Amino acid sequence: MSSTNFLRALLAMALCLPGIASAFGFEDVVARARKLSTQPYVAPQNNLPGPLREIDYDAYRDIRFKPEKALWRGAKLPFELQFFHPGRQYQQSVTVNVISADGVRRLSYNPDSFDFGKNKFDPGSFGDVGYSGFRVHYPINRPDFKDEVMVFRGASYFRALGKHQRYGLSGRGLAIDTGLISGEEFPAFTEFWVVWPAPTSSSLEIYALLDSPRAAGAYRFVLQPGVNTKVDVEVTLFMRDQVGKLGLAPLTSMYYYGENQTSPFEDFRPEVHDSDGLLVDDGTGEWVWRPLTNPKRLVSTSFGTETLRGFGLMQRDRDFTNYQDLETRYDLRPSAWITPKGDWGKGRVELIMIPTKDETNDNVVAFWVPATQPKPGEAFQYAYRMSFEHDELSGPELARVVQTRRGHGFRREPDDSLRMVVDFVGGPLANLAQAAKIDAPVWINDNGELMEKQLQPNPATGGWRLNLRYRVKDSGKPVEMRAALRDGDKPLSETWSYLLPAQ
Repeated sequence: MSSTNFLRALLAMALCLPGIASAFGFEDVVARARKLSTQPYVAPQNNLPGPLREIDYDAYRDIRFKPEKALWRGAKLPFELQFFHPGRQYQQSVTVNVISADGVRRLSYNPDSFDFGKNKFDPGSFGDVGYSGFRVHYPINRPDFKDEVMVFRGASYFRALGKHQRYGLSGRGLAIDTGLISGEEFPAFTEFWVVWPAPTSSSLEIYALLDSPRAAGAYRFVLQPGVNTKVDVEVTLFMRDQVGKLGLAPLTSMYYYGENQTSPFEDFRPEVHDSDGLLVDDGTGEWVWRPLTNPKRLVSTSFGTETLRGFGLMQRDRDFTNYQDLETRYDLRPSAWITPKGDWGKGRVELIMIPTKDETNDNVVAFWVPATQPKPGEAFQYAYRMSFEHDELSGPELARVVQTRRGHGFRREPDDSLRMVVDFVGGPLANLAQAAKIDAPVWINDNGELMEKQLQPNPATGGWRLNLRYRVKDSGKPVEMRAALRDGDKPLSETWSYLLPAQ
């Protein structure tokens, strides 16, 4: 082996071993973010050629990356990268670098890597327009084929998949002023560094630089594909200025209608959603489940705690018969669970639900809002793990809410009451002692009047059903209610926390 090849081999080993310095690492990205935050924000310029700016939907979809051009194709590595062409709504390109034994190399745009389909323009005349994002491939479902398992594309959005899952909800790098009247600021990842994996590696390390008018940040992602794919995220933020609301570890999803809210028109599909509820482990022993809704106007609620253990937007309903959609397969959409690393201190999990007229819009956002926001110029560090889950869902060992139904039963004469039917299943319910005195205390806010409560075993599920009848006093205001199964002072279930939006 030549001395040059020997040196490259040593560098390759160094890049794959934790704790050994390499030519470029996360601290270098942190240094760039720190420097960036001291400079005035410069909005990215749109230098795309006219044909790419003005391309229509079908023509843009006709531009496809050639799989045989994937980075690391033929290198006998467990991962591959494929790239997205800029154009249409993806006007901003990102810089993608690879860290290897040879140092840091920027990946230049190559039109030969794309199939342009029926488009008639000359790609060779575009120049180096870069890429609008990239996706990671790994043999997660079968050993002889590398499936797409993660994608970074658009602002600070990213998604990941576990085994046999279909893309649904997304993660985001940061949320700024989401839901405020002043308007939301959308930070964006502007540059990425992907660490060359070892031939036996089961994880992939990715660094990202984030920029926006009031924040700059360094991100480290460690992707671990599996049955439940995990992504460890490490962040160092530098604020240029104060913000109205800072949202950490944001998740965004779609809820159009479901079991607690019927279709707005005649649709053969009983439910249409990527997620059906928000789950919060507040660290006090109480787990809170809030079913999602599609409100008529924006709704923002939150759950405060000083000991957050986790939160997530979950897709609990896995029965295909409840969706009946062979194309979208909402039954295979992942849940995403956020587990903080270290003490995040006092703050709140905020849930924002936005009206949507169709299923093409992400209208649900959840994130953590720290009680004390970082000061401009100071490094603000935090870390968390994301788990993209399907059958093995995070949650309590207590009974869980498996469905929430809203509507009327049979009525001989119409009245202005409403019904909620809530089914609890699992946990200790299957082995209750005969002496158990099971009850479900119900709290309802002062805009609702509880008229009737029934609690009974559900022999079809092996759980218990809570049936509530209530009346709304002012339809222009929301009604909030909570209930949980108990055996005396002993909790048997998570807390069902429902918000009926103002009509």
